Amino acid sequence: MATDRSTADRSTAELERFLAERADHLLHTAALLTGSRETGEDLLQTAVERLLRRWRRFDGDPEGYLRRTLCNLAIDGSRRAGRWRLKEGLLRTGLRQVPDAASEVDLRDALVRLLWKLPARQRAVLVLRYWEQLTDAEAAEVLGCPEGTVKSAGSRGLARMRELADDWNDAAAAAGGWGKQS
Repeated sequence: MATDRSTADRSTAELERFLAERADHLLHTAALLTGSRETGEDLLQTAVERLLRRWRRFDGDPEGYLRRTLCNLAIDGSRRAGRWRLKEGLLRTGLRQVPDAASEVDLRDALVRLLWKLPARQRAVLVLRYWEQLTDAEAAEVLGCPEGTVKSAGSRGLARMRELADDWNDAAAAAGGWGKQS
């Protein structure tokens, strides 16, 4: 039984619909993995380009494929760039706490900065587990590693985030409160 190639292939319109529905969510994930919206946009674009090359023959979950590609690209990019160069900008920024209506935004920014200080694999696990709300097994599948690796990386990542948050709070207290620098 012969099938028409046009019916066997996925349509471009189907990809456009999928991206219209899920691109914002995937962009947030990419931004968390990279540390900035601009770099996240580049990462997502690269991942979508990889999916686009395979789209007509693609026979899986496009969101899962893009999530895994985002994580792999972010981990590889972090390795290539070198940790010290990536952290240099964070080390130079002062701790800022401003008691105003934007304090939630400041807190979210501080959490993302703390997240960015983690190694790429730990950051990817925490983003998948707590932003994407995947189970350990689902995160392991996305990252292509054993479930135990996800559990240990998540545990180490959360412990390190707590340490960094304690250091951040101690530094703010030593500076004498809101917005003062020592």
